[in-house]
Amino acid sequence: MNMRFTRWQKAGLAFAIVLTAFSLLNASWLAPKPKGRLILVAHRGVAQQFDREGVDNDTCTATRIKPSPHKFIENTLPSMGIAVERGANAIEIDVHPTKDGQMVVFHDWTLDCRTNGKGVVREKTWAELEGLDVGYGYTWDGGKTFPLRGRGVGQMPRLEEVLKAFPTLPLVINFKSKDPRDADILLAAFARAGKAVDGKYSFYGHPDVLRRLKSRVPTAWTWYKDEMKACLRDYVKWGWTSFVPESCHDTTVAVPLNYQWAIWGWPNRFIDRMAKANTKVIMLGDYKDGSVTGIEEPEQLGDVPRDFRGYLWVENIWDVGPALQR
Repeated sequence: MNMRFTRWQKAGLAFAIVLTAFSLLNASWLAPKPKGRLILVAHRGVAQQFDREGVDNDTCTATRIKPSPHKFIENTLPSMGIAVERGANAIEIDVHPTKDGQMVVFHDWTLDCRTNGKGVVREKTWAELEGLDVGYGYTWDGGKTFPLRGRGVGQMPRLEEVLKAFPTLPLVINFKSKDPRDADILLAAFARAGKAVDGKYSFYGHPDVLRRLKSRVPTAWTWYKDEMKACLRDYVKWGWTSFVPESCHDTTVAVPLNYQWAIWGWPNRFIDRMAKANTKVIMLGDYKDGSVTGIEEPEQLGDVPRDFRGYLWVENIWDVGPALQR
């Protein structure tokens, strides 16, 4: 039988062949199953959840917490311990230097929102900080009651205390300032704790601080927001060709839960490509209104691929950790 194709039919056939080739090239089911394990990163340990609507950098989130089944306070040793018990494989903490060269674990730039103290954290000595009540300012009813007041007295830890209390626990450490000298103060805290900056610790924050840390410890795992965004943006442009752009080599990339559809070869093919590029993958919660958080509710776990192997950022480890174990 003599079959003749028109020019348009030939073009359509060629397009179909190319489309099939690229589809197979990015087929997740043809990629090797990811190695390693799922690592739950508990943001600030077990933390009080709060209403995020309208939150900006100056919002006092302690005054808008939701009614809670627990009375643990973020960034404290008890909070970190219970986070591990409820399924966390790693803990994210926030650090500030003190006026006298210590490194404390606390989220806010100032003391006024969460504690019974006043002023900028880095302008205080450790003696001025160690006795504060870090649960003082929390309220879920507009200031009628303060359910955590008195429970956080003396609970602001130094970084070296955390390192000693959890010697094998991976930590994700957030530098809260832009001052490169913070890297030196952090390394001094590691030295006092007798710990080396190895692969179970990662560091993020301002690029100037991270560059200083890398100059001191070239093997340190560091990352920052613009670096992660560059990799994701470039990969969405070029990943369909199987090409991994230079911005995705030797770095860390974050994938929001509601943007998985945009990632070529997600999840297995993408994870395999990133592993070969020596890049770690963190999965976040939904990106919306210009910001992104971690997993807040157990129901969101249904959107996490069953075979995902990497870091899963969790805001609410109290509920999410046990749900995943079940």
